[in-house]
Amino acid sequence: MCIIVCNNIKSIRKILIIILFANILMVILKIIFGLHIKSVSITADGFHSLSEGYSNVVGLIGIRYASKPVDMDHPYGYRKIETLVGLFICVMLVLVGINIAVKSFQRFFNMISPNITFESIIVMLVALCISIFISWVEYREGRKFNIQVLISDSLHTRSDIYVSIGVLVTLICIKIGLPAVIDPIASVIVAGFIFHAAYKNFKETNGVLVDKAVVDSEKIKKITLSFSDVKNVHQIRSRGYVDDSYIDFHIMIEPTMSVEESHRLIHSIESKMKVDLNVDTQIIVHSEPYYSSNNI
Repeated sequence: MCIIVCNNIKSIRKILIIILFANILMVILKIIFGLHIKSVSITADGFHSLSEGYSNVVGLIGIRYASKPVDMDHPYGYRKIETLVGLFICVMLVLVGINIAVKSFQRFFNMISPNITFESIIVMLVALCISIFISWVEYREGRKFNIQVLISDSLHTRSDIYVSIGVLVTLICIKIGLPAVIDPIASVIVAGFIFHAAYKNFKETNGVLVDKAVVDSEKIKKITLSFSDVKNVHQIRSRGYVDDSYIDFHIMIEPTMSVEESHRLIHSIESKMKVDLNVDTQIIVHSEPYYSSNNI
């Protein structure tokens, strides 16, 4: 089992590195050409693509520390370092979004018509193809290795595809003679996407830091009560990540059940829950005697 996990980690790290370099290439293309032709929408789209690179960095850090074993000083592991990096990225995204929004509004009062060239349109088409390729690879490999971080990031990349399509349409519209004001309007919309990405990242990382429940309590209860020896379940708690969670709860069993029998029962519950929920779920079960007069 350890060998399979290690091989998966190496494969996932390789995928993330390839995607990271693809994102860096896309960012360079967009920002350089955006500055060259004085298009704030292309430049803004470049910074939006930069958020994808941030996500890849977080993924690499997460994979790096997910494979690091626990020690005496860190009995729960190092996974929350990924969360701290995620919060840092949220701050960076907000700053980038503010910078783009300010420059866009300044452009409204100091209108500069971007020099839309055939080359700039080709660059956006190439960047769009790269985004589609990244999203497809992440989703395919995420399903292959059952890694939620890749699947989620592939959906995040789709937002970059929609933004790039919008910017591409903007360039074509300006090229055919529509007013240049649509360029800063498009960049304001891109800034909105960046703020939305920052909000989503903050919501996810904040949930981990405040120990938000990651597993539906009713699902845990249903799995546990599927064992006839369990009379009731209560004080259900869960925290952590979707792919690395900690669950604890209390079960009520017949007081005549021996320690050995209850031990086997608890192990059976843990095994079933790990299969039905997640192989990386760590479960703690506390047993209590059940009497007909109990009212939980």
